[in-house]
Amino acid sequence: MRGRNPTVALIALIAATVSIPALSRWSRPRVVSRLPPRVPWREQPGLFRLGFTDPHRFLDSLYDRHGPVCTLGAGPLRIAVIGDPATLGDLFALSTEHFRWRHKFNWFATVVGKGSMLTNDDPEHKRLRSAVQAGFARRRLDAWIPMIIERTDTAIDELITARNPHTVVDLYPVGRALTLEIVTHALFGGRLATRAGEIGALMQNAQDFVAAPTPPHPFPFGTQARVRADRRAIDAIIDAEIAHHRHHPTGEPLNVLEALVVVGDLSDSEIRDQVVTLIAAGFDTATASLAWMLWCATLTPGLWERLGAEADDVLGRVGREQAPADHDTLTRLDLAGRVMRETLRLHPAGALTPRLAARDIEVGGYSVPKGTMVVWSAYLAGRDATAWPDPLHFDPDRFCDLTPEQRTAADAAWVPFGRGARHCIGFALAQMELTLIIARLAQRLDLTPTTDTVPEPVGMAVNRPAGGVPMHLAPRVPLRL
Repeated sequence: MRGRNPTVALIALIAATVSIPALSRWSRPRVVSRLPPRVPWREQPGLFRLGFTDPHRFLDSLYDRHGPVCTLGAGPLRIAVIGDPATLGDLFALSTEHFRWRHKFNWFATVVGKGSMLTNDDPEHKRLRSAVQAGFARRRLDAWIPMIIERTDTAIDELITARNPHTVVDLYPVGRALTLEIVTHALFGGRLATRAGEIGALMQNAQDFVAAPTPPHPFPFGTQARVRADRRAIDAIIDAEIAHHRHHPTGEPLNVLEALVVVGDLSDSEIRDQVVTLIAAGFDTATASLAWMLWCATLTPGLWERLGAEADDVLGRVGREQAPADHDTLTRLDLAGRVMRETLRLHPAGALTPRLAARDIEVGGYSVPKGTMVVWSAYLAGRDATAWPDPLHFDPDRFCDLTPEQRTAADAAWVPFGRGARHCIGFALAQMELTLIIARLAQRLDLTPTTDTVPEPVGMAVNRPAGGVPMHLAPRVPLRL
């Protein structure tokens, strides 16, 4: 081998002793994960301020300048924002062991309690969620349908009776009272539903606290003290209800609270925390979503009339004998369901949802280090141009006649309730009540918005329309056949 380069000789020896397929494997290009794009330091102070005061403009600005995946901050304040549907798919596919929800930046514990499924990691989260999950069985959901329509009719009757033709009615508080009554009645029976208004008033400070544009302070005074005092009052109501069901069980199959008490898998304090979690998460988000549905449906030419006509066909004309409402009723309200889906695509109740990376993770070809606050965005995914043609245009008919490829892309990008093991436990109830409420409102009321412009979104934790939902309303007169 004199005069021959030793390196060349070594390569020739290896080539002679290994197979060609093995060499081809070695020669394949490796996909190397990279860190997400970092926002330049000079932009970050202004963006952080914007994130606390106007999260939607913050997300729009990030997307326009840096795309749907990027990072800000450093060290313990490092944040990765993810709004790309494909990257979100990787994120949701990771096990819950990769993340932590019990961390110092999760101030929901002040509202829902340290025993809530929202503020616990596995295995505690899995135990708490499993105890509550049976409450959302299909048979219970279907059995709540007549109650939702009945409660909506009661709210409409009160609106019509109190209507002054010369005034504008803000439907936001109307929707808030309705969704609160529905969720308390559905989950916890008629006794607790009679106190829905009282519970809603006690939860107002908590909602203001969560929606505040600044992180909570550690001192035991101010809004935080009022939230704790109101929570003690709510706990007293729930404790009395727990004691009642323990000593006087009704056997009511639809009562989730009684089921939790009878089964006995949770302590009384854990039951309280799950009750508050379900009520707080169930009615505030539904209220905001209903408000956006009203704006979108009334501002789209001809859509409100189409919703009313569909409700006439499916629910039966008002004033005539109507067939009992069941799961088939919900399925046949196709347009109302598409209005719900399209509204939540553009206006998800939560624009940002955080989780702390407990270890190094890889998603979408990006490497995200341990300790990063991973903030995923249903708002960005719902406006992604690769998944949604003309994404800023409200069009419920975009869900019609999709090809398999289009349906797969749409399903991946429609994540208002999250995905995976930590998706919203009440997502089926929320979709069901929103679909039924909008159908019944369109069937019985003619609504005219006070402006032809969609309001700006506001809210840190819950995305709601600025200024409420001011509308002119009148009883609807259906066409005679």
